[in-house]
Amino acid sequence: MHIIIIGCGRVGARLASLLSRAGHSVVIIDRAPGAFRRLDRSFKGAKIVGVGFDRKVLLDAGIDRADALATVSSGDNTNFVVASIAVEDYHVPRVVARIADPLRAEMYSRLGITTISATLWASARIHDLIVSPDLHNVLTVGSADVQLYEFEVPVRLVGRTVSQLTLPAEVSVVAITRKGRGFIPVLGSSFEPYDRLLVAAQTGSIGKLRAMLGLPD
Repeated sequence: MHIIIIGCGRVGARLASLLSRAGHSVVIIDRAPGAFRRLDRSFKGAKIVGVGFDRKVLLDAGIDRADALATVSSGDNTNFVVASIAVEDYHVPRVVARIADPLRAEMYSRLGITTISATLWASARIHDLIVSPDLHNVLTVGSADVQLYEFEVPVRLVGRTVSQLTLPAEVSVVAITRKGRGFIPVLGSSFEPYDRLLVAAQTGSIGKLRAMLGLPD
């Protein structure tokens, strides 16, 4: 894949180094020449000094043939402009933008831009550690809208069915691991002792999930 990264801060440098190590064609752009010192010595991609939303800079980076673009600079405005150009003008198939202000997430979403917000992720994770320490959060989806939890089936649910741990559009059992083997259950699947469940829940429905599991709020 040919991948362009805007911003060679700690996130951008780490991402660029990982992608280069995996064999991808990587171009990283930053306005500060000294920023490239953060890259691993093994980095084999190209480095361009310039402003990320400068169209000439983007064309020099190969945006017209890019498979993906990640804009992870420290400025939300810069990331929004770059992501918009990539999506609307060059139709880059995969565009990911870093944002600090979670209120902008909906605006990005309307443009079809995937966002990563440390603010949203951290607040959702801290929330879980405070109110749901007995549920192991393994993944946050979207702008922290959906949480994926893994846990052993409670004794109270053994012998009951997946339908009894399902709330349409709120809580869903995604997979069950039983005796080392995983499978996707149907609503009529029964829980057995020591099953490990992978359950998706809307962030606003975590309280309902806890109640269904018999866990205190």
